[in-house]
Amino acid sequence: MATKRDYYEVLGVDRKASDDDIKRAFKRLAIKYHPDRNKDPDAGEKFQEINEAYQVLSDPAKRQAYDAGGFEAVDSSFGGGAGQGFDPFGGAGADFADIFDTIFGGAAGGRSRQRRSSGPVPQRGRDMRVVIDLTLEEAVKGITKDIKLNVLSTCPECHGEGTKDPKSRKECPYCHGSGVLVQSNGIFRVQRTCSHCNGEGTVLTKPCKRCNGSGRVLQQRTVKINIPGGLDTGQYVTLAGEGESGIHGGPSGDLIAVVRIKEHKLFKRDGDNLYCEVPISFTTAALGGKVTVPTLDGKIALTIEPGTQTGTTFRLANKGIQPPIAGRRKGHLFCTVVVETPVNLTDYQKDLLKKLDESLSGEEGKDDGKGNAAQSKSKSSDSQPSIKKFIDNMAEFFKNSGQK
Repeated sequence: MATKRDYYEVLGVDRKASDDDIKRAFKRLAIKYHPDRNKDPDAGEKFQEINEAYQVLSDPAKRQAYDAGGFEAVDSSFGGGAGQGFDPFGGAGADFADIFDTIFGGAAGGRSRQRRSSGPVPQRGRDMRVVIDLTLEEAVKGITKDIKLNVLSTCPECHGEGTKDPKSRKECPYCHGSGVLVQSNGIFRVQRTCSHCNGEGTVLTKPCKRCNGSGRVLQQRTVKINIPGGLDTGQYVTLAGEGESGIHGGPSGDLIAVVRIKEHKLFKRDGDNLYCEVPISFTTAALGGKVTVPTLDGKIALTIEPGTQTGTTFRLANKGIQPPIAGRRKGHLFCTVVVETPVNLTDYQKDLLKKLDESLSGEEGKDDGKGNAAQSKSKSSDSQPSIKKFIDNMAEFFKNSGQK
């Protein structure tokens, strides 16, 4: 394919679609476009596109990476992306097996029945996602957090077996141990997962009272999460095996801790750089001086040159954030000065400012009645070049337009 389509568009689902919505859309499209059933020349290409989209969106970690950074984020985080090494039974697992059962009837069904007749199949537990709110200081330095989670864990009464009596596990009377129900539909034999035993081929006559035969119960536990310094909002830490417990002896899922940094009163972050607005008095801006500014390492003195204008930005090298990736340089701190106009002046202060203004402007700015600004009798206007330039431009504008 020349251009990749958005994975959500490929499956025809909304970006907020649930896992079940994504799975249903995948199965419907995979059956429709499987090359052995659809003879359209483009069917094979569409089938692979559907599989690639599902392999990403059905995996919580890959889906999060894709939502945050698109195709490149998946490629860089998971070693080559979803489309490489296409394996119809590897990425989608049991979902593809069910689809093949539907398409091929007895051929795939034979494999499926053989697989399920041996009893419940171990299944990996689902990954869990938790958002960790951090202050900027915590995110920069790194921190260990203890969080409480309600997690589906192995039942302590039956140890995940679903029953205390192994002999109570009997062959399902509806599918006769195959785990699937077969229905003829014209030239096709349609197979679907047996809803009575959930495809396991067996049922429990004496299920565990604690977990009702599921083998898992909801329990609260405390997990310690070590968050390295330098992470930004949306980045995450994966704790292997700390997610939901597996089913029938399957491995546990992972816990994905996503960082979210709180708004800071002084700094704004952009990647590894920090930005800060520093208010200064108009006398400091005019005469120059030193002001104290904050950094992550403490206070430092910033030199303000005479005549500094509001909006002037100073770069403090290597005063930003050290990224967690080895070999990357530390960011910078950018301080933008904002000249503060004094308020709530006394009459005495107002008189002083008026005298200062007179000494700076002289007669500059007074209109001679012909749309021309009079020339100042002194060169004191040079101390306010922006005002002088504005007045000159305004005079030229009115002269050219014929207005007064």
